[in-house]
Amino acid sequence: MKAVINQMPAHWLAERTQSEIAQWDEMWEGVLHMAPMPNRTHQRFARDLQIYLHLNWAKPLGAEVHQEVNVAPADEPDWTKNYRIPDLVLLTPDRFAIDRIEYMAGAPLVAVEIQSPGDETYEKLPFYAALGVPEVWVFDRDTKAVEVRTLAGSAYALLAPDADGWLRSPATGVQFRPVPPNKVRVRIGDHDATAADLPEG
Repeated sequence: MKAVINQMPAHWLAERTQSEIAQWDEMWEGVLHMAPMPNRTHQRFARDLQIYLHLNWAKPLGAEVHQEVNVAPADEPDWTKNYRIPDLVLLTPDRFAIDRIEYMAGAPLVAVEIQSPGDETYEKLPFYAALGVPEVWVFDRDTKAVEVRTLAGSAYALLAPDADGWLRSPATGVQFRPVPPNKVRVRIGDHDATAADLPEG
């Protein structure tokens, strides 16, 4: 269910700001979007994917993977008025300058979204495209089905898997293949030695 409130009462806003769930709130052009807290399945998969990418992709390249980061336009005078929070962001060294500790001012290399029922994952895509984020990865929370979308002009194009079922990220070389019913196999390039099925356990 969606609800739109023309003006958020001050005491409601204060109560929400002090609650644990507020860390997932986003501001879209001055409008507060209050997402529900991710469930344990969502959080576990985000954690395992971040650990895998940190160890196998980021560390060898001197790159970074961050979880739950505020991402705002580089030219936004007040970032708190317009930001989104991807589940993960990937940064190569040439993009480290966008990291302002409290938020990212501009485009990470990849924004990762784990789609939960009723969330606004796909509504965020135009924002990421306007920032110039080269790739967005979208995982289904429950099945772990994955989409890799690459920026083509002002919108994202959906990539297709190869004949063996692997879906490759052009920006990173990371590859994905579904492992039914609810895992995804991840590897770096064509190197099977790096392959892991996520979430673990």
